[in-house]
Amino acid sequence: MAAMKDTLKEKFAAKFPTVAAEVKSLVKDHGSFVLGQYTVEQVYQGMKGMLGMVTETSKLDSEIGIKFRGYSIPELREKLPKAPGGTEPLPEGIFYLMLLGELPSVQDVVELGNNWARRSNVPKHVFDIIDKMPSNAHPMTQFSAAIIALQTESLFYSAYRKGINKKDYWDYMYEDSMNLISRLPRIAAYIYRRTYHNGVHIEPDHTLDWAANFAHMLGFEQFDMKRLMRLYLTIHVDHEGGNVSAHATHLVGSALSDAYYSFASGMNGLAGPLHGLANQEVVIWLQKLRADIGGTFPTKQQIAEYIQSTLAAGKVVPGYGHAVLRKTDPRFTAQQEFYRTYIKSDELCEIVQMVYEVAPPILESTGKIKNPWPNVDAHSGALLLHYGLKEYEFYTVIFGVSRALGVLASLIWDRALGHPLERPSSDTTEGIRKKVTAAAASK
Repeated sequence: MAAMKDTLKEKFAAKFPTVAAEVKSLVKDHGSFVLGQYTVEQVYQGMKGMLGMVTETSKLDSEIGIKFRGYSIPELREKLPKAPGGTEPLPEGIFYLMLLGELPSVQDVVELGNNWARRSNVPKHVFDIIDKMPSNAHPMTQFSAAIIALQTESLFYSAYRKGINKKDYWDYMYEDSMNLISRLPRIAAYIYRRTYHNGVHIEPDHTLDWAANFAHMLGFEQFDMKRLMRLYLTIHVDHEGGNVSAHATHLVGSALSDAYYSFASGMNGLAGPLHGLANQEVVIWLQKLRADIGGTFPTKQQIAEYIQSTLAAGKVVPGYGHAVLRKTDPRFTAQQEFYRTYIKSDELCEIVQMVYEVAPPILESTGKIKNPWPNVDAHSGALLLHYGLKEYEFYTVIFGVSRALGVLASLIWDRALGHPLERPSSDTTEGIRKKVTAAAASK
């Protein structure tokens, strides 16, 4: 059987040696250049703002927002190829952009989609592992277990055991990443149908694009739901390298763990309430707000009082705040525009708009919150709920399917550029105290 032609892989193989040479020269000529200083506060508070890794695929600016290879979300919604008759970008296009740093043509996206379709067969034992789990296991638990079960298919693991040249690591990481990305929608949809639809599964339709096929396998055939899925899977792909899911994937990958082990680690981080699980928490919070006022449509005053009671109880307002951003998340804005353009009227989405008007001034007035603005999670659940995907515990799995594109594109670059094992130093509180005391005494 002739080897399948993969033009994306050929383009990447031609591109990365030049970048690798540039990185090597940069480190050789400017390795002692000081990029900045960090403080005791940063060390103790999650290393916020400390530059400690390189991520080629995207960059987050506190005032501008996320840019993918220099392109903002509004620019990508305009410039990336779209499905026939569609208005939102295809996720295949942003993966191509993140990997190569170039905007794809329609043909590039079609070829990539066909490539994924050819790779998408999921081994039976993966479904068997999912079926062995309790039916009430959280979807993210099932998703993580399925990814680990799929590790049996790792080409890198098999090749490494036989012995391969370091220069070829990227090739196997590319193959594993492409195979994993292609199979994730099928796995996620299987979990959804098993958990919420009595195990009545829907076979894939490979005439559809990656996102539309995912919606189809979940059981949603509406054109607008497929349109939303394309947007959702595009805007959640990446958020530079420091967020938990990206950093965990990179960290585990730096130990030469394969794509499956590395991505599963990222998904375990995404499952945390302070990361990807926040979209679930937003819907729960909004529904509790409505229940607490008797199920009626709230006034802005009632929303304000509920926000204040949430804060008084020592809790956070889910969907608000961000470790880096100091403005409204452009991903929130994209979803807001989607709502206004295609939906126009939905009670829960209207409450989301009202919270957006009411929450920031209250949060800012506490003097304790650096970013009182909404992030991507503040809106995503309400849109999915509008189209009938009411099982909010599944929302983070959809986030995970999307995030695979960014973190695995980064992992391919990590191997291509030969990034080493990540091993930062640490200190004790006593050691830090001695350093602070010695510095004060020397003044």
